[in-house]
Amino acid sequence: MGGLSGTLDVVQPEPNANVTVNPDEVLSPGAEDASTETAPEPETDFISQPAKVMRIGAMVKNLLDEARSAPLDEAGRARLREIYELSIHELSSALSPDLGTELGRMVLPFSAEVPTESELRIAQAQLVGWLEGLFHGIQASLFAQQAAAAAQLEKMRDRSLNPGGGGEPRAGTYL
Repeated sequence: MGGLSGTLDVVQPEPNANVTVNPDEVLSPGAEDASTETAPEPETDFISQPAKVMRIGAMVKNLLDEARSAPLDEAGRARLREIYELSIHELSSALSPDLGTELGRMVLPFSAEVPTESELRIAQAQLVGWLEGLFHGIQASLFAQQAAAAAQLEKMRDRSLNPGGGGEPRAGTYL
């Protein structure tokens, strides 16, 4: 977005590009113009790779469905545990330190080398629930950002249509 030229440049990220999503970066409708600089905030509640998080979330949800639909033998449970632990590691790498720490607190280690089917189901359901909460938070944040951007755009339009600002007629010669 370059200055306040009255046009809005929309840049779409590459499909696998790192994009940072900050759920708390929302301006209220009465906030100042986007052109005012603010001090950078500490890195909290960021997702550096949202596409990666979405892919892993979809995979974990599908694995949970598979674990529910068929009984698993010992080798299947061991493999599912490996996939689960790798998923946690990969998710943590795509999240901010704060969200990674929260995820680490939510997932508990399995009690045995080969977990039971119920342990696997519970762990995966917990992870799916956490991811769905994360996705809902992102959606709510994006909706709030869109509403704030629409309010700011409306405010800019009002200013350009009525540069005097007060609604009073401007002095001058009219033809």
